[in-house]
Amino acid sequence: MRVPARLLPFPAALAASALLTGCFAATEATGTDAGERVRVAMMQPPRSGLSPLSDDAFKLSRWSTAETLVKLDADGDARPALATEWKQSGRSWTFTLREGVTFHDGTELTAEAVVRSLTKAAGASPKPRILDGVELTVEAVDAATVTVTTAEEDPLVPQRLSSPQLSILAAKAYRGKTVNPVGAGTGPFELTRVNGTSSAALDRYDDYWGGTAKAPGIDVTFVPDGTARAAALRSGEADIVEAVPVSQAALLDEDLITEVPMPRTNTLYLNTEKGAFQDPALRAAAREAIDAESIVKGVYEGRADVAEGLLGPALPWASGLREPVRRAKAGDPDGRTITIGTFTDRAELPEVAAALQQQLQKAGFRVKLEVREYANIESDALAGAFDAFILSRATVLDSGDPAAYLYSDFASDGSFNISQLADPAVDKALHKAGATPTGDARRQAVIDAEAAVLATDAAVPMLHERVIQGDAADVVGAAHDPRERELVTLDTHVE
Repeated sequence: MRVPARLLPFPAALAASALLTGCFAATEATGTDAGERVRVAMMQPPRSGLSPLSDDAFKLSRWSTAETLVKLDADGDARPALATEWKQSGRSWTFTLREGVTFHDGTELTAEAVVRSLTKAAGASPKPRILDGVELTVEAVDAATVTVTTAEEDPLVPQRLSSPQLSILAAKAYRGKTVNPVGAGTGPFELTRVNGTSSAALDRYDDYWGGTAKAPGIDVTFVPDGTARAAALRSGEADIVEAVPVSQAALLDEDLITEVPMPRTNTLYLNTEKGAFQDPALRAAAREAIDAESIVKGVYEGRADVAEGLLGPALPWASGLREPVRRAKAGDPDGRTITIGTFTDRAELPEVAAALQQQLQKAGFRVKLEVREYANIESDALAGAFDAFILSRATVLDSGDPAAYLYSDFASDGSFNISQLADPAVDKALHKAGATPTGDARRQAVIDAEAAVLATDAAVPMLHERVIQGDAADVVGAAHDPRERELVTLDTHVE
């Protein structure tokens, strides 16, 4: 039975910076299932109307409304979800679907539904980044079995299919020009209402195949301003707060915050195609000018780790496999003007940009900064409009395997190639990493690919972030997920 919901606006706590212009949304539950709904303050508003074919898919995953054929365990290995088992035969993988699963509109999970969702994702433009460099076709064997075939043998197909961007939705989601996930998922919570970029509401789905959620629903408010998110936790206006800024952590009760080392690297991407950083010597000069330790201490107040490479301590095997990387010698910037872009959605990044501006100017560059909300700057960054771009980038977000991230960001045809890098040695190393079977050999191939990227100075890793999540004292069972796939789960509730 769906829990009736009534949206009631209430004022958000005003931040000291007076940047907040929106408000939270609260919902009351009524009837026999009345109880405390979970109020969540999230950092980034939807970018694409909550389409699962965009990064909005991770919101759907974190709200436990959209699900995939497989999921990842703590080690990054594939485990059953909507599929109960799978087997490989050359380029093809056969998946057996779970019985008794229904979509939120009451229709059944079938092989036809899986084929529809995965085919839509495989043909999307741009592709979900987990499918960068992957040609994938899906066919129904029978009502409960599908076969996924790739152009080349791919050892990571199950891990790829765990990406929230490859969620399986009901047919109704695909009737319009865009994919609409409202009422179309399979998770314990049904997405019932979306208010543009301000809020969303989800109700418990009592026919969920995995059991009954403990909370009657979830109310989400999008609050880009980090100070306001932290204030909402202090004032009791939010139960769970995503990404508390470092600057606000000290103002909160330590019992209410959890610090989680993330597979997320704060990196300066340098435009290798045009401008000052087309010159490898000037890229090297920028690298040598950066003092990451002072940024960790000054901006992150010690709540981050200085980067040794693109892959951080969330992948503990990486550091033991690295060897020194040979790089170009630094040249003289001689007053060259560069423009660095970044975004406001992660509160620390404008501060990082200001620190880098000082460091690079001291080294001889003239530095301009351009800072906007992410939704308003991403397209320019991908088009190479800046000489450099500061990005907080998840390195194993999609598949649990960093090869996909490296390919997306640094391959010649990568969909997120902000550095505009086109280097044959890098492409060769990336292709080798992607083709190597899982295990020790693949991990070494990944580190070799990382070394090939670092040798170009197309990207300068600065630090590895730790996310700070705020949970009110009466919240039970909130997920603290390094991969940012889970937040409110079947067991999450407010006492």
